[in-house]
Amino acid sequence: MISEMTQSVRINTQFSLIPSVVKAADAKLPTQYGEFRIAGYRSLTSDEEFVVIYQGELRTDQPVPVRIHSQCLTGDVFRSAKCDCGEQLQLALETIAKVGRGAVVYQQQEGRGIGIINKIRAYALQDEGADTIEANVRLGLGVDLRKYDQCVEILRDLGLKRVKALTNNPDKIQAIRDGGLEVVERIAIEFEPSKDTQKYLSVKKFQMGHLLSLVTS
Repeated sequence: MISEMTQSVRINTQFSLIPSVVKAADAKLPTQYGEFRIAGYRSLTSDEEFVVIYQGELRTDQPVPVRIHSQCLTGDVFRSAKCDCGEQLQLALETIAKVGRGAVVYQQQEGRGIGIINKIRAYALQDEGADTIEANVRLGLGVDLRKYDQCVEILRDLGLKRVKALTNNPDKIQAIRDGGLEVVERIAIEFEPSKDTQKYLSVKKFQMGHLLSLVTS
């Protein structure tokens, strides 16, 4: 289910104009939702690589739906029931296809930046009763190590100026604004909690401040 909530607009115009990412490849990508383009970007300041899938005219003054999607191998590929990441990614692509334009930047910072091996270790602690925050802390890791500035730089490189942010994460909204883009609207991208996602989503809402209207406890 998609609902919409208008957000106030605050733009930080102090972002760096010195490029820190470079486009390395671009090609057509037919999907079940229609034809997209896929591009690969490389960071100039680290070994991180990014993928962006986009469609339609992006160099426009009209607001364009976008999503910064953090890699979740277990959810996106293996369809884990422990999270709703895969469903969010698919719904974002479906939403963009319906509009006929938009972009998803796929950020390869697995497990909120801790990597897939540590994520599996965190899963083992969750099996013992820890929540997602407690598991990271017990491993001596940060709760959320992700940074989004280069993701936003990629959106700017695509020509975007005004966006509708497909996200429940206020940190991503702020990062988009800090990167010089105007967020004219937030489009919620959430699902009714299941027995497997209830605790996970509750932690996101009540401890991490995510904007989740369907989570009540």
